[in-house]
Amino acid sequence: MNHDFYVSYLWIPLLICCARVTDVSLGTIRIIMISRGNRLLAGVLGFFEVIIWLIAITQVLHNLTNVVSYLAYGLGFALGNYSGITIENKLALGTQAIQIVTQDNFHTLSMLLREEGFGVTSMAASGQKGHLDFLYVVAPRKKVKQVLEIVKNFDPKAFISITDVRNTYSGYLPGRSRRLWPKDIIKKK
Repeated sequence: MNHDFYVSYLWIPLLICCARVTDVSLGTIRIIMISRGNRLLAGVLGFFEVIIWLIAITQVLHNLTNVVSYLAYGLGFALGNYSGITIENKLALGTQAIQIVTQDNFHTLSMLLREEGFGVTSMAASGQKGHLDFLYVVAPRKKVKQVLEIVKNFDPKAFISITDVRNTYSGYLPGRSRRLWPKDIIKKK
């Protein structure tokens, strides 16, 4: 086999696949940053994403008769989605709200969470099975597993839902040395 064969059917498809993994990973993280309102990082990621995509698509267009290039492009797209989500999960950027519904003694659960440094808002509620207790905790994503472990150890039957929080104003978040009082929200008179 000659040098041209290796370039056309191994190196170029490998370049296309790696470029697609990279640009789709960046795109996945960019979309998540957009949804969280992080415009600067989204813009920077978008710049590099498009440059890398141009490299990949240029190689595909220069090798239109090479089916392996098409397969590499598709494989890179699939792997890029997977790796982008995996990377974003490892970074655990942002804040999440954890809603906990329990029938057990919520005072004890609130105390356990507060002892670990989490702010907890609790409310009495009623549901299909009668009286329930509702706890609301906002925490950095990196600490959500810790909240879940505490709740599951205390009440394995608790109903838990988790949502992403785009912005927080005022209040308490663990890991921060001060309360959240953004300067642009509060104006001194």
